[in-house]
Amino acid sequence: MRRPTSSPKADAFRGSGGRGLTKCAENGTNRLALRRSELQRVRPNGRRGPIRAPRQIDALDQGIIEALQANGRESFRRIATRLGVSEATIRARYTRLSTEEILQVVAVTNPLGLGFEQALVGVKTSGAPQPAADEIASWREADYVVVTAGQYDIIVELVAADRRELLELTNRIRALDGVVSTETFLYLDMVKQLYDWGTHVDGDTT
Repeated sequence: MRRPTSSPKADAFRGSGGRGLTKCAENGTNRLALRRSELQRVRPNGRRGPIRAPRQIDALDQGIIEALQANGRESFRRIATRLGVSEATIRARYTRLSTEEILQVVAVTNPLGLGFEQALVGVKTSGAPQPAADEIASWREADYVVVTAGQYDIIVELVAADRRELLELTNRIRALDGVVSTETFLYLDMVKQLYDWGTHVDGDTT
């Protein structure tokens, strides 16, 4: 199954958690398709998300992204017919969007519905936040890491097998060089979570 992903908004206190998947959640990816047994595995090399300035996308890229946001299982042939180009062109564009980490298509899960514990952690640092953010981003249990302005220097979303593991993860954060303090927000219920905000190309007014 293919599901598309654009970069999440850096909303420090976005709602999450819940009992089951919703129709809205199926439109995107929350990068949380983890199994309990996989949490102990070593995180693969590389980082997810926008780690450099995004390149400009054109109307064809936009059409591909929006088609896959509406239906992650849509075939390249159907997308090509709808957009008036060849299937090979769609395949090449999709490969480039995936390679440049603009688009990712995976299954969507609700960690709380699968029995995991999930929390948002605000982190304050004594100096530049990037070293601590880079270290946390290398952990498999950290699915969302952003450097922010405001009360916290780093915002981290964690997924853990249980609360004891969540405590261990927050202790690991506190032990990092430069980390002054943390505040943990345990998720109780998923109220809204969307990844279908579309795209922006030059000339868009929406």
